[in-house]
Amino acid sequence: MRGYYFITDAGLSRSGNISDVKAALAAKVEIVQYRDKHKDTKELFIEALKLRAICQRIKFLINDRVDIALAVEADGVHLGREDLSYRVARRLLGKKRIIGLTVHNIKEALAAEEEGADYIGVSPVFATLTKFDAGRPCGTGLIRMIKKRVSLPIVAIGGIDLLNGGEVVRAGADCICAVSAVVAKRDVKREIERFQELF
Repeated sequence: MRGYYFITDAGLSRSGNISDVKAALAAKVEIVQYRDKHKDTKELFIEALKLRAICQRIKFLINDRVDIALAVEADGVHLGREDLSYRVARRLLGKKRIIGLTVHNIKEALAAEEEGADYIGVSPVFATLTKFDAGRPCGTGLIRMIKKRVSLPIVAIGGIDLLNGGEVVRAGADCICAVSAVVAKRDVKREIERFQELF
């Protein structure tokens, strides 16, 4: 895992998730996470199925919903601390699918590695308005600390833009995600490419 990590956001998007994901693929992202906190299960399934068809050659993950991931044969899920436990998700998904876990401190990062997570999402690095319950910013210092003690790939998210993205990469992030800095812009592909250039 390395480079820009794409997460959908229909609420911020100018063109919709389908268009944004196509732009992300054109910008050569290696991983797409489908996240939507507002759609009901049927709507999530229908859109996830469409996105799965687009993302045949890259890793396609579902945020939170193990059931949707299984239903559309996604490559895995990303789970927060309030979601289904890693242990249960792994039992349902099997050994081959990807499970990423959000962490907010070194203790959670070490626990994620011990549990068997495939990667960790460090959040929020900086203050963000994209996710109202993201918590207090951890800064790049936590990324450096985790990098020294944990061998898992690190995806950094939260308040990242082109001005501070280089600092995040230098701190040790393997991937960065900047949702509003990309999907709220007119040219999603170009914005992602600008982030890719930081690596």
